[in-house]
Amino acid sequence: MSACGAAGRGERAAVLCGIGAALPATVVSNADLTARLDTTDEWIRSRTGIAQRRIAGADLTTEDLAVRAAAKALASPASVPVQAVVLATTTPDRCCPATAPAVTARLGLTGALAFDLAAGCTGFLYALATAAGLIAAATAEAVLVIGADRLAALPDPDDRTTVPLFGDGAGAVVLRRGTAAERGALGTVVLGSDGTQADLIRAPRPGALQMEGAEVFRHAVDRMSTAALNAAAAAGWALADVDRLAPHQANARITGFVARQLGIPEGRQLQNIEHVGNTGAASLPVLLAQAAADGRLTPGHRVLLTAFGAGLTWSATTVTWPDLPTPPQLAEGSPAHDR
Repeated sequence: MSACGAAGRGERAAVLCGIGAALPATVVSNADLTARLDTTDEWIRSRTGIAQRRIAGADLTTEDLAVRAAAKALASPASVPVQAVVLATTTPDRCCPATAPAVTARLGLTGALAFDLAAGCTGFLYALATAAGLIAAATAEAVLVIGADRLAALPDPDDRTTVPLFGDGAGAVVLRRGTAAERGALGTVVLGSDGTQADLIRAPRPGALQMEGAEVFRHAVDRMSTAALNAAAAAGWALADVDRLAPHQANARITGFVARQLGIPEGRQLQNIEHVGNTGAASLPVLLAQAAADGRLTPGHRVLLTAFGAGLTWSATTVTWPDLPTPPQLAEGSPAHDR
């Protein structure tokens, strides 16, 4: 396990200054799934915590979702011009070229450096660490970080154990150069992987996702908890100092176990999995955008983020939530109602 180190209190740091999210309009409920799969609403809810998910149609690509979320983040009143775009995704629209340059062009940012990053559901935090590195190296003064996935296309459509888990969506943040003493400054990003366990979550092609559920559960709880402990320690936080735990929304039972291991009570946990399912690299930014919009996340909250995904990969970091003006797109309703 390694870490992208935190700067001293007065040194250059990556500071959050914009956020946005986008979800497809189509809602697929558990009832919709039980009509064609050998499962029940109770079975799905009790094992995953999911009641519905958003699904992108054939006319809505990963690129489209990324553009919508990124445009909202860039429109935030506190946002600044960016010189780099990092897109975390497991589901690019094509093998080549990468999706990020196309997203960048559609946003009117042609000329900015842009690339895709693949780290499974941990991709957003890996992308945050990469963006912080670009800022620390003075390669960019500000970076747009996007997490976008269409994970609903990965399972076998007839597999009752995996189909209910996944949804589609995108979330984005803008990071700017600032100091570690500022609200919104990204803390040390703890990163890790274990390729010896790569076959626990595998999708050789769309429609062929396979998971070893029990082992994934065990590794997810252990890795997310350990990474979160290390990130909190690097920030100088006791776990009692954490106002909000923001775990990757993979499974409500997994996040519940992580919270209990960390001793963080239910009232300090951010969740939205019931309404969106597991949206992969989009999970954390969508969760943060929704929580900021509906008041569960407010300026000064000390937020501990943690994630786990295929690879296996895992990560965690900290941020003290900034005084971030809510853009009109989020003020009108949570991202769960975005059209």
